[in-house]
Amino acid sequence: MKLRLHIPLLDRLHLSDTGVLIGTALVIGAGTGLGAVGFIKLIALIQKLFFEGGEQILGSLGRWLFLLIPAVGGLLAGPIIAYLAPEAKGHGVPEVMQAIALRGGRIRPVVVVAKATASALCIGSGGSAGREGPIVQIGAALGSTLGQWLKLSEGRIRNLVACGAAAGIAATFNAPIAGVIFSMEIILGEFHLGDLGNVIISAVMASTIARIFLGAQPAFTIPSHGVQTPWEVLLYALLGVLAAIAAVGFIRLLYWFEDRFDEWKFPNALKPAVGGLLLGILGFSYPLVLGLGLVPAGESRLGLPLINNIPHIFGAGFSTIEDALLGKLSFTLLLALVFLKPLATSLTLGSGNSGGVFAPALFTGAALGGAFGNLVEKLFPDATAGPGAFAIVGMAAVFAGAAHAPFTAILIVFEMTDDYRLIIPLMAAVIISMLVSERLHRESIYTLKLARRGIRLRSGRDVDVMESVHVSEVMLRDLVTLSMDTPTTVLAEKFIETGRHGFPVLDEIGDLYGIVSLEDYRTALERSPGHKNLTVGDIASRGVVSIFPDETVGAALRRMAPRDLSRLPVVERDNPRHLIGMVRRNDIVRAYDVGVTNREKMRLRSSEARIRESSGLSTVEVRIEKGSLCDGSRMSEVQWPRDCIIAAIRRGRRSIIPHGDAILQAGDIVVAVTEQDVLNLVRGLCAAKKA
Repeated sequence: MKLRLHIPLLDRLHLSDTGVLIGTALVIGAGTGLGAVGFIKLIALIQKLFFEGGEQILGSLGRWLFLLIPAVGGLLAGPIIAYLAPEAKGHGVPEVMQAIALRGGRIRPVVVVAKATASALCIGSGGSAGREGPIVQIGAALGSTLGQWLKLSEGRIRNLVACGAAAGIAATFNAPIAGVIFSMEIILGEFHLGDLGNVIISAVMASTIARIFLGAQPAFTIPSHGVQTPWEVLLYALLGVLAAIAAVGFIRLLYWFEDRFDEWKFPNALKPAVGGLLLGILGFSYPLVLGLGLVPAGESRLGLPLINNIPHIFGAGFSTIEDALLGKLSFTLLLALVFLKPLATSLTLGSGNSGGVFAPALFTGAALGGAFGNLVEKLFPDATAGPGAFAIVGMAAVFAGAAHAPFTAILIVFEMTDDYRLIIPLMAAVIISMLVSERLHRESIYTLKLARRGIRLRSGRDVDVMESVHVSEVMLRDLVTLSMDTPTTVLAEKFIETGRHGFPVLDEIGDLYGIVSLEDYRTALERSPGHKNLTVGDIASRGVVSIFPDETVGAALRRMAPRDLSRLPVVERDNPRHLIGMVRRNDIVRAYDVGVTNREKMRLRSSEARIRESSGLSTVEVRIEKGSLCDGSRMSEVQWPRDCIIAAIRRGRRSIIPHGDAILQAGDIVVAVTEQDVLNLVRGLCAAKKA
């Protein structure tokens, strides 16, 4: 009974929908803000315990402790990730995107505890990762948990997850505007006005809480920069190209290490410790190399105490980023860090540890921009703004290239530096970086993980799901049609009666003549004020774009988008003028839900197939021959043997869900799980008929 007290409480308060969402947005913002403050302080505490405490206990080891500390952190974090919440592995943001796209925003509450603890241990012990990914996942999980507890709809839970993600970025970087844009651009994948208000409320609340405890100053305190000469923008454009190359290299390196660790037959709970050991070796070694006269003595960080000489590549690296923005670091060190930081992050997260990639991308960009700026300053000492300006732009450009999120990249740098004078070079470099990186690597650092799981997102929705749903499954069959000789006065009444914005028009024999829309009617009113003698046939649009019922909803969407159409008539394939239905943009949303359901059914079928296969059954692939009983038939029309499960249909490179309306074609490969004695029956159904 106690678990249900919140339901009558909401009823007693008589809150409106808006009141509930604003209240929950405030709670999520405050909770995420407090969580971010606690998480940041926990990282600082763990760092102090590891590096100061380690030096006090094992001071005789000196810098050799850098070899051990990341490994110990990985040893502690590994079991938490492996046994408590595997979702905490890696950088976290893709898991939130997947929950939004496929699970209605549902995230397990235990993720909050596991992600916070594992990430704090990782970053505090020197793991090369950012703190924004964990805080985004923590905020998203908080929003999801609250939405589930209040029994809200999936749409509202998604909104609360977006609120939590925005609050996480806002609290981490003291950047509420960038937090909102990050949530819309990356997490939701689209800018929807209905989601915006609550997301803003959460971001502002989280940022306010963080400022109370952590201070109101921007993330980096640096002098203001401007553009010295107009042609300097060309140098920033070149930096954008270099940033794209660095971003793509970072993505490929990270996932290469992740693949190698995933392939390694070794306990998952111990892999982060191995990654930590390799990171420790890297952190111990590179200062020794740089200390051989390659960089100024103070930059190599070879001294003691350890807490003041932690390698640049350990942790999130905000102090090193600020030094790069201030122009304090040498060209050689910055150039080395362009390669060392992505490698360190790849070892950390690729081995299965927990943290974010936002800060490492900013770090790499600042190092690249700073190195480029140093070089430019030597070539053109009086004509450029200096290395710090290029470091700022590089920071945004590399993140934009890695995340494919230009708006977030521009705004996050503005808010973190409190410097808006570099708007033109910043926009130029960011856009060029994103365009080049998309050309070099289709997926972003966030979407690549999902694509490898078979989830390709576009506008926050899974493209493959859209390709698995046929128009016949979601089209509107109950049509209101008009004949071509219907007077326009009757048309006006139909618009008012039905509330629809368009109708299919039929000719005298009942075939499709065209489509008449509200816009057609308005145009007719403007051109012919005395329109009483006009008919629907006079104003209807002819030569309409149509679609067949066995085509996918994805194909319908691709046909609508270039022409900005809101509906398509569905016609018979054998008689393209015979209207059988309409598919509207609203049906696309319903199609997505149907597709997600179909995908779950297919996974269930696959699980059943694996279970039955383990019981001695056979999995076979049979090609459908031309002229067979299957060729041209629907799945539901084929008399499959009782002891047979059709797990999938492969058509070229596509996999098709074997639902009842799926039409089989010659050349398709049917994947079946069946008993040996009925195998020949399956092959017989797919074989060509003998003459």
